[in-house]
Amino acid sequence: MRQIRVPLLFAFRYLFSKKSVNAINIISLISVVGVFVSTAALVIVLSFYNGMESFILSMYSTFTPELRIEPTKGKVFSTDSPEFKKIAVDARIKSYCEVLEDKILLQYDNQQFIGQLKGVDPEELSKQGTENVLHTGNYTLQTDTTYHALIGAQVQANLKVPVSGIYNTIELFSPRKGTSVSSVNPLDDFNSRKISLSGVLTYQPEFDNLVIVPLEFARDLLGETDKITAVEIFLTDSLHAKAVQREIQHTLGPDFRVKSREEQNPTLYKTIKSEKWIVFFILTFIGIIAIFNIVGSLTMLVIDKKDDMKVLQSLGAEQSMIERIFFIEGILISLIGGVVGIIVGYVFCKLQETYGFIRTGEMDGSLIDVYPVDIRSEDFVLVFVTVATLSLIVAYFSSKLSVREIGSA
Repeated sequence: MRQIRVPLLFAFRYLFSKKSVNAINIISLISVVGVFVSTAALVIVLSFYNGMESFILSMYSTFTPELRIEPTKGKVFSTDSPEFKKIAVDARIKSYCEVLEDKILLQYDNQQFIGQLKGVDPEELSKQGTENVLHTGNYTLQTDTTYHALIGAQVQANLKVPVSGIYNTIELFSPRKGTSVSSVNPLDDFNSRKISLSGVLTYQPEFDNLVIVPLEFARDLLGETDKITAVEIFLTDSLHAKAVQREIQHTLGPDFRVKSREEQNPTLYKTIKSEKWIVFFILTFIGIIAIFNIVGSLTMLVIDKKDDMKVLQSLGAEQSMIERIFFIEGILISLIGGVVGIIVGYVFCKLQETYGFIRTGEMDGSLIDVYPVDIRSEDFVLVFVTVATLSLIVAYFSSKLSVREIGSA
C-alpha cells in the first residue's frame, strides 16, 4: 500500500504545485487540453454519427418489414398451407403481406425505364402506416375498382410522368411465359398493362426504381395466378422480432428462409458499422498524438525535479518508486483531460439534442434540418477505456525513459 500511496502523494503535489520553470506548467496544461479536446471530439463525433445512423436506418425501416419470408430454392412459392395460415393469424403480426416481384419495362410518352414491380395487397399496405415515405401524391393503390401505382423517385424522373391529371398513365411490359422468341411481332412475347399513378415515394436508394401496384394487377401482368415471391411481416412490437423470426423459421423448416431487416439489406448495415469504426480509429489516432504530449510534460518535470529525486534516493527510495511517481503523474494528466472531455462532450450532445443549435442548412422540405444526436452509454465506456489504455501505455514508457535519461546524465 505504501508503494502506491507515497508516489501518489508526490504525483499530486507535482501536478498542482508551481514549477520553477513556467514553461513546464504550460506544457502540462497543453497535455491536459490535448487529451480533453481529443476525448470530447470522440464523444461528440460518435454521438452525431449515431444520430445519422439511427436516422438512416429509421428511413429504411419505415418501408422495410421486420421479417421477410423467401424460398431457399426457386423464385416463387405457394402459401396455400396450414403453416402459412397459422402465421397469418399470429396476434403479434400487424401486417401479413404477400408480395409478387419481378423486373419490368415501363414506358411513358416514348420514355422507357427498367423498374422493379412489387405487387401487394392494398389493405395490407394501409396497415403498414408508411405514409411518411410519400414524397407527393396520395398513398393509395385502389379507389373503388380502379387500380393505381406508387413509383420511386428515379422512375418518375426518368419517365417524366406527372403525378396528377388525366395524362399520368404508364404502360408496363413483362415477358409472357412459355412464348417463342421467333414471333413475327416482338410485342406478342410481352404482357402489356396500363395503370395510372397515385403518388411518388421519397428519394431513397431502396425504392427509387420501385413500382408498387395491387397484387391482382401484378398477377395479371406477370401471368402468375397463385404463387408469390415473398411474404413481408410487420410486427406490432419490433422488440419481438428475433423471437418471432425463430418461431416462424422453426414452423416453415429448411425450405424457407426468414430474414430480419439486417439480413434483407446486409450491405447497408455493414457499411454503417464499418464507417463508424473507421471514424473511431481516425479520431483515436488523433488522440494518440495528443496523449504523446505527456512524454514532453514528464520529461520536463523530471528535469525540474531532479534535485528532489536525488534527495529521495539518498533517503533510500529506489528507482522503481521514482518511476511510479512520474507514471502516476502521466495517468493523472490523461485522466483529468479524459474525464473533463467526456463530461463536456456529453453536455454538448445533450444541448444539441434539446435545442438543435447545429443545423444542416437545408431548404424547406428536406428530410432533416437539425443534425440528429444519439447518446449511447457504450460509446462513453469505449472512449474512456481507449483513452485510459493509451494513457497507461504512454505514461509507463515515458516515465521509464525520462527517469533513466536523467539518472544517466
